[in-house]
This record gives sequence, structure tokens and C-alpha cells, in this order.
Amino acid sequence: MLGATSPVGRQVLAQLADAGHSVVAFSRQPQQDGAHVRWARLPGGAGVAADEPIRDWIALCGIWNLPAHFDMMLRHGVRRIVCLSSTSRFTKTTSSNPQEEVIVRRLTEGERQLAEWAQANGVEWTVLRPTLIYGRGTDRNLAEIVKLIRKLGFFPLFGRAEGLRQPVYVDDVAKAAVLAVFSANTGGNSYNISGAEVLSYREMVARIFKAMGRKPKFLGVPIWFFNLALFFLRLVPRYRKWNADMVQRMNRDMVFDHDAARRDFGYDPQRFILRDVDVGA
Repeated sequence: MLGATSPVGRQVLAQLADAGHSVVAFSRQPQQDGAHVRWARLPGGAGVAADEPIRDWIALCGIWNLPAHFDMMLRHGVRRIVCLSSTSRFTKTTSSNPQEEVIVRRLTEGERQLAEWAQANGVEWTVLRPTLIYGRGTDRNLAEIVKLIRKLGFFPLFGRAEGLRQPVYVDDVAKAAVLAVFSANTGGNSYNISGAEVLSYREMVARIFKAMGRKPKFLGVPIWFFNLALFFLRLVPRYRKWNADMVQRMNRDMVFDHDAARRDFGYDPQRFILRDVDVGA
């Protein structure tokens, strides 16, 4: 497994270990071996014999980083690989932010390089594209909202904030990776991995308030006012990366069905239910 120390990776390791599978996990930092997990060092895979067969791979690192590991995987006889991409390659295509344009380009190019390499080397590939990942206080989405609520006591909403979301729990993304790598129906396919519930951005944040034991408290900010203030905000280093697209997305639908994943490998995600561990309570 690549990307095993990521939030999704930790849950994949736990699920594989619970099922009794033996895993070779790769990391750039030293890690402690477990009952079912043996760690190897990157780059190159130090700690694993060069000719040790590892046929099935789960790659949870940035998909654009995969080409750097292609040769290593071939040396170990890879025959199947499940990789993580993102629905951001679709939702951020119209962004005017150069950094988000880079993300879209990296995701798209990473998927293309994977497919071409896999086809040329007889490797079965599967790409999973999760929507907004949340859970266990380790994500970069919900956890940031929690931090802002704790700091301000309220949450700023731009416009009506009625854009639809389909957040997916980190454990469900991990489950999708595990199911896909052992499925005979996923080779050469890409799947959207979303949660079971569709809700507005405003309702999503309201549920976070409630999970924190607080009454939802919003501050409505007209989009025109934010756009006016954005010029001055960018003069402050910590807000230099802010852009108008960030607030426009609160009012944009980002919903992706997961029917193909359900059909091909039994993917069955949970609803948007928050627990103490998800909001740091």
C-alpha cells in the first residue's frame, strides 16, 4: 500500500488487518510494524526484498505521484492497483484560481498516466474519485469548519449556501478501496465514491454545530461584499490563497451518484452522521 499514513490509509490498514490480510505498507518515515502490517521505506522500498511478489496494490497518495513508483511496483510483479483520485477534477474545472487549476491538471494527468502505464504492462487498474471526505477529525474539510466554529462561535455563509453536497465518511472511502482491490469487476474502470445523503452546504454546517453541542449560528455575508473585501484580505499572508471561487462553491451543486460502485463491488456508504470523534468532542 502507498499512502498508508493518510487518513484513508489508516482506515484501510485497520480494515485489512481485521480481515486477517498481510500488508506491506510504504512510507517515507519510519513506522512500527504491526501484527498484520510490515512497513517499508520510500523511495525504493527499503526493507522489502526486491523480488518479493506483491500483486495487489492500493495507492492512496496523490495520483500524480504514482509514476515515480511505477518501476518499483513492476519489480514486485504488480497485477492489480486501486488508486485514489477526486471528484475535484470535475468540480474545479471552471476555477479561476491558478492553484486549483493545477490540482485539476494533476488529477487528470495522473489518471491518464496510470491508465496508459497499466495497459502497457498488463496491470488491472481502478480509480476511485471520492467527494468531500470527512470524519475522525483528520480530514481537511469538516475539521476546518469545526476549527472556525470553535474560534468564532459562528460560521460565515456567502449567499444562500444552498449548493448540494454528498459528503463521504473516511471509513467508507477505505471500504471502497478494500472492496475494489478484491473485486473481479473493477478493472479498467473509474468510480465516483460519495456518501448516502445529499444535503445543502448550509444544512451540512448546521449538523456540525449540533454534533458539537451548539445551536447553529450563521453570519450571512453577501457575495458582492466578500468580493470587495477580497482585495484587502489577500494582502494578509494567511489569506493570500483565498479566491472568489471558494465562496461561489457554497452555492454550487457537487453531487455524484455512486450507482456504478454499488453495482460492481457492493459499495454501500453511510448517511451524514457525525460522532464525537468526528468533531473533536
